[in-house]
Formats: sequence, C-alpha cells, structure tokens
Amino acid sequence: MKPVQIKGKIVDYRVEKPEAAGGQEAGKATKEAEAKTKVVQMHEKLERPEMLEGSTYKLKSPVMDHAMYVTINDIVLNYGTEHEGRRPFEIFINTKNLDHFQWIVAMTRMMSAVFRKGGDVTFLVEEMKAVFDPRGGYWLPGGKFMPSVIAELGHIIERHLQKIGLLAKTDLDEHQQRLVDEKRKEFIEQNRQTDAFANNEFPEGALLCTKCSTVAVVRLDGCMTCLNCGESKCG
Repeated sequence: MKPVQIKGKIVDYRVEKPEAAGGQEAGKATKEAEAKTKVVQMHEKLERPEMLEGSTYKLKSPVMDHAMYVTINDIVLNYGTEHEGRRPFEIFINTKNLDHFQWIVAMTRMMSAVFRKGGDVTFLVEEMKAVFDPRGGYWLPGGKFMPSVIAELGHIIERHLQKIGLLAKTDLDEHQQRLVDEKRKEFIEQNRQTDAFANNEFPEGALLCTKCSTVAVVRLDGCMTCLNCGESKCG
C-alpha cells in the first residue's frame, strides 16, 4: 500500500468500515422501496375527496307509508396499485316520512363516523340485524322475515359490503344446495294438491278467500291479500 503524506494538521478522525457504506446504501434503498409501497388505510383524518362512488338501495317496508332510499358512498384507497380497495365512507337515507327524521339523521351520522374511523366495520351488520321491533316484524317478498326496519337496513349494508369485497357471500356449497333442492322437491310432492283446486291458476299454497270464496289468498308485503278480488287485511 502506497503511503499517503498528510500535510495539514489533524483535527479529527474516524474509522470507516467497508460494510458501513454498503449498509447506508441498502438502508436508503429500503426507505425508497417502503415509500413506493406505502399502503393508505382508512382513518378519521382522511379527507373526503371531491367525488365518491356509491350505490343506492330502495327499502319499502309494509310498516311505513313511504319508501326509504339508502345511499352508501365508498372511497377508493391506493388507486392504481396492487393494494387498491373500496371502503364505505358515508351513508345517507332519504324518505318522505318525517316521523322517522330524527333517528334517521342520528343513525346516519353515527354510521358515517364509524366508517371514517376505519378498522373492521362489518360488526355493524350483526348489530343492526339483531334489532327487533316490539310491535312485530314483517315478511319480505320471497318469504324472508325481517324483525324490524333497522334489521332490513342491516341486510342492505351487508349486501353492500359483500359487493365491495369486505364481507364474503354466504352461499350454500354444492352439497348443501343439492340437499335443499331434494328436500324442497320432496315437500312439494308430499303436499301436492289432488282435489279440484290442483289446477288452480293461483299460486300453490294459497288460502281460501272469505269474500269471493276463491283459493287465492297469499301474503303480499306482510298482508294477506286475495289475488282474485283484491281483499286485503291491511285495508
């Protein structure tokens, strides 16, 4: 090694190891990589963009005079990256029925605050579906029972969270679906009508109407309604 002549006065010194320089470069490269792959999560300080994407759902309950329109707006996080995802950001409910105005405003503000807080918001679904109306629930078209209007709102939120991928759909697997189809077919065969009403033009399982004496009474929107003369228990 060729000796180096020092002409000036030595005022300080340090020992630099060969791996130190490489370590600094590696640390710098790691920080740059972390900055590029930084994932934005939902939190309460996240500002609202000028435009949000959302969906509107109609809720028509037989216990209410007017329909409710539920709008859930989503924010898109990490747009254009592999971590891109949608999260609910706010919710609005619009209805002509002013009797429910106070609790609708309070509930939508609380739910929007929970959405913007971040974290796991799926717990809202089970909490709302567990609310029961002391006056009794109602049946939806298709035979699904709703214990209250709040519970139906919970089902709407559940459907939306499944749509954006925050909740998994609870569909039956192949074996369960086959078993249900077999049981349904067995039930229909056992209860098939063999009397004069077997070829009735009205749905199977309809009841006898006391007004027109026709087997045409079915449940529509929570009310027993005759499909022949229009007689309804709800007036």
